[in-house]
Amino acid sequence: MAELTMTTFLSLDGVMQAHGGPGEDESGGFPYGGWLVPHADADMGKIVVEIFSKAEAFLLGRTTYDIFAAYWPRITDPADPIASKLNALPKFVASRTRSSFAWGNTTLVRDVVNEVGGLKQRFSREVQVHGSWGLAQTLIENDLVDEYRLLTFPVILGAGKRLFGTGTGAVFSVYRPAGGLKTGSFALE
Repeated sequence: MAELTMTTFLSLDGVMQAHGGPGEDESGGFPYGGWLVPHADADMGKIVVEIFSKAEAFLLGRTTYDIFAAYWPRITDPADPIASKLNALPKFVASRTRSSFAWGNTTLVRDVVNEVGGLKQRFSREVQVHGSWGLAQTLIENDLVDEYRLLTFPVILGAGKRLFGTGTGAVFSVYRPAGGLKTGSFALE
């Protein structure tokens, strides 16, 4: 039986919203799209590739699906370790607003809480959740996540969708300020 793993990128203050580029998710008036890009490096890439190497299927929220579907099908190199997985493996999308999806090998999941168990039974490796803030909240509330993979970056945003709300706890890290907030984009030109 598969494990359900959740991978997300976080700012130091727990924000997971719109890390990949401006316009990615401006809901709630979020102005910092692309906040992660200046912090991406080869080590981060190695971690992400390792995570994707374990995937057998993906469970995505509808917004994350839309972001991925606009980007990853355009990466057609079969040797790309992320695109090859996302483009070929089964994708399940939790949505209350859509029922059909153009990106190949994608299936609707209407009742996440009741269907996650069946998804885990269908696969032997990992069913991976990436991003997907709304879906993450449902999975957390219902204790459905087997493993969290949180990549935390040295930036404080002060606003945005937080993975764990205003919860308590501590991760001890030491960082030094590096100047003002920089943004970028992973968008294909």
